[in-house]
Amino acid sequence: MSTNISELKNIAGFIGACLVDSESGLMLASEAGGGKFDLEAAGAANTEVVRAKNAAMKALGLNDHIEDILITLGSQLHLIRPLTSNPAVFVYVALDRKSANLGMARLNVKNVEGTLKV
Repeated sequence: MSTNISELKNIAGFIGACLVDSESGLMLASEAGGGKFDLEAAGAANTEVVRAKNAAMKALGLNDHIEDILITLGSQLHLIRPLTSNPAVFVYVALDRKSANLGMARLNVKNVEGTLKV
């Protein structure tokens, strides 16, 4: 089992990240960026986002998978990326929108996701 998500701290605008089991909502790993951000609550809440998207795809008859989900807020970007090796587990990353580069962030999250084994 490999749950090291520490490389995510190197993403520009990093606020925090966690690895979450979407079946239970439990956080398996976390990395804080120093600010006040409740990663456990964010991980649990975004479990519902992943479940809802999976339900929507099923209802639409889409035989596909989630690569990533982007949530754009006024001051933050939130990325959710299920593991290719275990789609029930996802990486969640919160970024400061002003200092983040979305393209580079998505690439970095994808690279880290590829190293995880749960």
